[in-house]
Amino acid sequence: MSSAGVSGEVGGEACGIHRFVVFGDICGSGTLDLAEKKHQRAAMYAAFDDAYSSVGVEPGTFHQEDRGDGILVALRPDVPPTLMVGRWIDTLYESLRAHNQGRVRPLRLRIGMNAGLVTQDRHGLVGRAVDLAARLCDSPPAKRIMNETPEIDLVVVVSDWLYGNVVADGGRYVEPDHYRSARIRSKETDEAAWFHVPRRPAPPLIGRDGELPPEGEPAPEGEPAAAGERPPAGAARTGVGPSRGDGPTPPARGREP
Repeated sequence: MSSAGVSGEVGGEACGIHRFVVFGDICGSGTLDLAEKKHQRAAMYAAFDDAYSSVGVEPGTFHQEDRGDGILVALRPDVPPTLMVGRWIDTLYESLRAHNQGRVRPLRLRIGMNAGLVTQDRHGLVGRAVDLAARLCDSPPAKRIMNETPEIDLVVVVSDWLYGNVVADGGRYVEPDHYRSARIRSKETDEAAWFHVPRRPAPPLIGRDGELPPEGEPAPEGEPAAAGERPPAGAARTGVGPSRGDGPTPPARGREP
């Protein structure tokens, strides 16, 4: 476990700090033997490291917990969230694509993203922002996308707050029009979330509850799903999030276009 030293405590009392939270999970890890589990875990960490490096997040400056077949991360409050929903996702996708070329068992990831108040104790991270990131990652629509479209290696699910306050504003590598909304109903969670598959104009979702299209029919690529319209440009945003900025053009990473 690595930590940025941002504990969320003042005078011994827990107090939440607004942080960007990422929850990642390997799809189908329960079907892998031990050797393949170790291999895919190593590849997942390498892909995350590539993505951190691409946005200038140095090792030891963030909190990261191992979740067996996944990773839970909370970044420092000064990391621009536009970098995370833009270049970070793009680099993660490229890393997965490079790793998976020619492999029989490709590494496939579900990613949940959220931002909100988080505190940290000696056991790890605590906060509703963390809970929701986990629910987004493990949501039924996200699992259906990966289970029923095996050619997809990465699905990203962001909270409604994160979409409305960060993604919808756009930025380098950010594609707000390529997200679609679906309802998440899991445990105590019942709210809209936004789904994205890199390099696709829309994830294979239709309807309020994230149903996949009938067999043999493509997902609609025109209007957003009925669960939520994309906020109009210039619309007022709510909440107080981290600073924004998409940063300079990243250096060439030697991967194929």
